[in-house]
Amino acid sequence: MLKRAAADIKAGMTVNLGIGLPTQVLKHVPENLPVCLHSENGIAGVGPVLANDQADRNLIDAGGAYVSPLPGTSYFDSALSFAIVRSGRLDLTLLGAFEVAGNGDLANWMIPGRFTPGAGGAIELAQKARRVGVVTTHTDKKGNPKILSACTLPLTAPCCVDRIYTDMAVCDVTPEGLQLSEIAEGVSLDDVIAATGARLIVPDQPLPTF
Repeated sequence: MLKRAAADIKAGMTVNLGIGLPTQVLKHVPENLPVCLHSENGIAGVGPVLANDQADRNLIDAGGAYVSPLPGTSYFDSALSFAIVRSGRLDLTLLGAFEVAGNGDLANWMIPGRFTPGAGGAIELAQKARRVGVVTTHTDKKGNPKILSACTLPLTAPCCVDRIYTDMAVCDVTPEGLQLSEIAEGVSLDDVIAATGARLIVPDQPLPTF
């Protein structure tokens, strides 16, 4: 799932990796790929995560991981960082999700009744990035679908998601509906359909695997 999401990060892109699973995508981005990774706490040019004994304790990403600089890395305050987001300069953001709907609605910032640190940057990232991907497990810990016909949790942003990467499949939000585009190796079509709470458009031709 993480490797598949990383494959959509192309040379020349400016990309934001959200807190949670998306930050792990960085491990699968080739070191020599010329991309600019942005963190909303004020870094452009995020390098690999470092072990505690190698890290600069003053240099963290938005999720609190110790990251490394690259040649050309720049630092700025939150106002400028969010100006970059709001002005549409991000080619791609990859976000986590509690729920995502077949029409691209995203819920990833709070579950009522549970502690939440606040809305965070996802609300603006989801609305302003040129392309929004969701990296999440296909079901929750209880086996309930996380891809639904309609979100039941408070929305982060409506109709914002372009592509969903899960441990079972890759799905694309299209004007016609949610299209099943790829399937994980060893997973059957019936498995994916049973684990999805939204109607899937399934192509007639065999699906690519990842």
